[in-house]
Amino acid sequence: MRLKNISLSYGMRIFKALSEEPRVRILHLLIQNKELSISDLEHILDFTQTKTSRHLIYLKNAGLVASRRVDQWTFYYILDEAIEIIQQTFKFIQKDPNLIKDQEVYQILFSNRELAINKIQNNPYRK
Repeated sequence: MRLKNISLSYGMRIFKALSEEPRVRILHLLIQNKELSISDLEHILDFTQTKTSRHLIYLKNAGLVASRRVDQWTFYYILDEAIEIIQQTFKFIQKDPNLIKDQEVYQILFSNRELAINKIQNNPYRK
């Protein structure tokens, strides 16, 4: 669902959500990578589980982020109705060194995960 107009109260929630660096960094990673688990965000951002959860709850309550559970994992993603306004906002800060570094850390972790998955799948001793 694409927003054509937003209410003042929704706009204020968005701006408040973007008023703290940890939440901006989380949203940037989610917009770049579609969805991430709390564990992924903790490792990439070097945050505690408590800090990560607190900011994700804030973003969820602001109507920007939702989650889905898969077994014991919870994956967070940006709601469809919030994607366009967040994308527009990030056009202005996409070259920020902290945001670039976060994405580079994600890429390293993702490639290491891919290597581990391939190693496990191609292990000749695996039954």
